[in-house]
Amino acid sequence: MGNSRNNWPKRIIDSHLHIYDEQFPLIENQGHIPEPFYIDDYRKLVTGMPVEGGVIVSGSFQGFEQRYLKAALENLGDNFVGVTQLPGSVSDEKIQQLNEHRIRGVRVNLKRGVHRDIEGIVDFGKRIWDLAGWHLEIYVDSRELDDMVPTLLKLPKLSVDHLGMAKSGLSQVRRLAEAGVKIKASGFGRTEVNITDAMKTLYKANPDCLMFGTDLPGTRSNRSFEPSDIDTMVAALDDEQAVDKVFYQNAREFYKLP
Repeated sequence: MGNSRNNWPKRIIDSHLHIYDEQFPLIENQGHIPEPFYIDDYRKLVTGMPVEGGVIVSGSFQGFEQRYLKAALENLGDNFVGVTQLPGSVSDEKIQQLNEHRIRGVRVNLKRGVHRDIEGIVDFGKRIWDLAGWHLEIYVDSRELDDMVPTLLKLPKLSVDHLGMAKSGLSQVRRLAEAGVKIKASGFGRTEVNITDAMKTLYKANPDCLMFGTDLPGTRSNRSFEPSDIDTMVAALDDEQAVDKVFYQNAREFYKLP
């Protein structure tokens, strides 16, 4: 690792991490329940990285549970915000109440949660935007985006996880990026995408679109985040200003971090 860290980002917002605390109920998903992953575990794994803030994202195992997220945000402090999962039937009051707890958006799992009502998702996305300035985050296989892109572009604020997962879907992800959608450069152990190509293509399409995330602990992916992933990204961006945008500025603006 040694010298490569000289080119590292000076500051990082980790736009995608999970916390699994068994004090709070976890739901089996496709026969799987994750090992606990606590805030201390997270802090250990990012030791030596200039992480100044981040985004805790609800995983499929956490269903609509909010208590773990509130507890984790309380513990991590003001530079961390949350993205939760909520049913479309959630009340306006509940959304506004969660907003007070630094929740900034709702994650929709189009890959494992198998939502198929894209129009309904767009209505929900508009509603949370009007109520709280929230956005939707979608976890999707980009090969399935073909028919969805025009509809998704009706959303006021949207991000896509893990570079869209599939190599062949990169052109769809690029269409979203060009239209101002944020794309998370995360989950490298679960994506088929060539990271270097994707970073170059998407940064060129829209310098404001990419946001780095560790996706720790990387449950169900082929491998977890490794610090060398940062080297790969930095080499692909090859410019200090670009690095600061992708590792810090873009996420800071998108998630309204202090």
